[in-house]
Amino acid sequence: MKALILVDIQNDFLPGGALPVPQGDEVIPVANRVQREFELIVATQDWHPANHGSFAACHPGRKPGQMAQLGGLPQILWPTHCVQGTDGAAFAADLETKRIARVFPKGTDPEIDSYSGFFDNGHRKATGLGDFLRGRGVTDVYLLGLATDYCVKATALDARQLGFTTHLILDGCRGVNLNPGDVDRAVDDMRAAGVQVTASRALPTGT
Repeated sequence: MKALILVDIQNDFLPGGALPVPQGDEVIPVANRVQREFELIVATQDWHPANHGSFAACHPGRKPGQMAQLGGLPQILWPTHCVQGTDGAAFAADLETKRIARVFPKGTDPEIDSYSGFFDNGHRKATGLGDFLRGRGVTDVYLLGLATDYCVKATALDARQLGFTTHLILDGCRGVNLNPGDVDRAVDDMRAAGVQVTASRALPTGT
């Protein structure tokens, strides 16, 4: 069985949001269009407490984009975003959500960040997504969303590590590109890990 994973298509990652991904809104029509090809659809959602350690605001004198340590790991500091219960953490208004079987929140522990929809960045705790997919008999996962070079990449790599045949719907993703070339390198890293890169128009009917 195949499943579609919608990664973090949330207001704060769209133009005008707290942490806007360039052209992030362009993934929404792709996400809506491909949903009809899948029986099982799940979504991940950044769901941070207000004191999350990845926020530059929680580190006096530090600015977004600078590096710090969090949970014993190198951490990029971000603007405050996707705080639990805020409009910024909500899914994009134009995203079709009726067929989403389950939402998997991540980034809920203030002491460690969580890019992947499967685990935190230290692989210390699982979100339950892997067990959920296995329990439904899923063998193949297709991913799209935000952002290519962070949460999409981490989710795809963990899916491969867990043994799922993993497909990246490239035109349904946009990246931060904090450093020039980050998105291209992320796609290369995913390919090297065995992720199959495809396009929404190439999906067979009834994928």
